[in-house]
Amino acid sequence: MDRRTFMSWVGLGFVATSLPVAIAACSSDTAESPTADAPADAPPPPPPGAPAREDGFVEVGTVADLDANGAIADKDFSAGPLSVFRDPANSEALIAVNATCAHQGCVADWSKDASLLICPCHGSKFNPDGSIDTGPVEKPLDVFEAKIDGEAVLVKA
Repeated sequence: MDRRTFMSWVGLGFVATSLPVAIAACSSDTAESPTADAPADAPPPPPPGAPAREDGFVEVGTVADLDANGAIADKDFSAGPLSVFRDPANSEALIAVNATCAHQGCVADWSKDASLLICPCHGSKFNPDGSIDTGPVEKPLDVFEAKIDGEAVLVKA
């Protein structure tokens, strides 16, 4: 192989390996985040299908659903999988937590009988306030403000 052929092959190889990068850079898929223009203190966007409210609360279910099922689970909540249930210490109050267990990323389920959130993957248990009852998880669950407005269950992320 002569020098000219070799250099042709090197040039072709360079172009071939650079082509995917160039295509990606020129792609028109530049969707902006819906909160890109929002002020820093603005509430997060509501999950898909949920009506937006000016006070930052999002409707996640109804009181009838909450009472019938013991909890409301919303996997599409903007801050992650959500579990909303009545406070065992005060049945008029609600507790809402991001039910994602930090140990393996599984979603903990509310057990009304045990008054605990229980991770199905490895058995970690969380108290209603999101604190850890039993490990191996080492990080508590995030808690959100929740309330009832008429027949709607609302959560503020």
